[in-house]
Amino acid sequence: MHAMVGICFLMGVHLVGDTVAKLSALRGIVGKRYPLKSELLREAALGGRNIDAIVVAADLRDVDNIAVLKGMSKKLNRIPKRIFLIDQKSRLSTVQAYALGATAVLSSPVNPAKLLAKLADTKAPTVAPDISLANGREAASAGAACIASMFESVLSGTTIDVEGIQNAGRKIAESVEENGLSDWLATVRRHHEGTYQHCLLVTGVTVDFGLSLGVPKVDLERLYMAAMFHDIGKARIPLTILDKPGRLDDEERALVETHPGAGFDALKDNPGITPEILDAVRHHHEYLDGSGYPDGLCAESIGDLVRILTISDIFAALIEYRTYKPIMPREKAYEILHGMKGKLEKPLLGAFKDVALTR
Repeated sequence: MHAMVGICFLMGVHLVGDTVAKLSALRGIVGKRYPLKSELLREAALGGRNIDAIVVAADLRDVDNIAVLKGMSKKLNRIPKRIFLIDQKSRLSTVQAYALGATAVLSSPVNPAKLLAKLADTKAPTVAPDISLANGREAASAGAACIASMFESVLSGTTIDVEGIQNAGRKIAESVEENGLSDWLATVRRHHEGTYQHCLLVTGVTVDFGLSLGVPKVDLERLYMAAMFHDIGKARIPLTILDKPGRLDDEERALVETHPGAGFDALKDNPGITPEILDAVRHHHEYLDGSGYPDGLCAESIGDLVRILTISDIFAALIEYRTYKPIMPREKAYEILHGMKGKLEKPLLGAFKDVALTR
C-alpha cells in the first residue's frame, strides 16, 4: 500500500551522501520502493526535473559539507521534499539542516520505517508547477532559513540578522496577500514541521489578521516582525521537549514556559529590535484575565500588538500539522478560541472569525 502511494506521488527520489557507505545504506532502504538516482555530495549535480524528494545524508559538523550544500541551495529549494539525515542529533545540527533548506530532519542511524513514512507522506501530494505555489515555497523556505539562523545565533551568542528577518517577513506578507491564507497554510504544512512550521504559520495568520483589519503597511510590518521573533526563546528548550508527542509533565511545562523570558533576554540588547517587538516576544502568552505567563499581566497592561499576536499564536498551534495527531479543522480551532472566556479580547476575536474560517 505504502509503496503504491509513494510511487504515485513521487516521480523520483534523489539520494545525496557524503560517503559511499551512507549512499549504499540508503539505496537498500529506499530503492525497493522508489526510482532512484544517487550521488556523492561533492559531485552532486541534481540534474533533471523530475525530482520530487531528496534525501541528504551528511555530517553537518563538517564546514566543507555545509559549503557544498549552500552552493546547491537554489537547486535544492526547487525540490518539494528535502529530508536531511544528520550524523548527530544536536540542536545545532538540526538548526543547520533547516537553515540549508531541509523540510524534515532525521538522525543517523536512520530508522527505515520513519524515512519511508516521510517519503510516503501524502498530506502534501506533488502537484504541477505553479507560479503562486513556487512563490509560496520560496517565501516559506526564506522564512524557515531565517528562523533557523535566529535560533543558531541565540545558541552561539552571535548577532541576530534583524534585516534578514525583516526581508523574510516581507516575503511572507506578500505571499499571503497575493495567494491567500489557505494557500500559505497548505504550503507551510507541506514543506516544514515542528517549531519552524509553527513560527511560519503564526506569521502567516498574523499577517492575514492584519490585512483583514486593514492596518497600514507600517503596522503590518510590526505584526510580521513580532510573529517571526515571538518564539525565539525556544532555541533554549531541548528538542525532546519541543517535539514530544502528547502532554508535557509539570517539569517540562515549566521549562517551556521560560521561553518568552529567554527570548526577551536574547533580544533586549539588540539595537535593531524595537520596544514593541520586545513586548510581544515577552508577553504573547499573557491573558486579559491575568492567568497567563511570565508576568501575569492584566488587560490594561497588554498592548494591541500582543493581543493580535496571542490570538494568531493559539490558532496556529491548534491547526498545525504534527506526525502524532491529525490537523484540527479550522472551525474547531476557532470554537476553542471562542471558548476562552475572559482571556482574549472579544471584539478582536469577532474580527478574527473571517480569518479563521474563510480566508
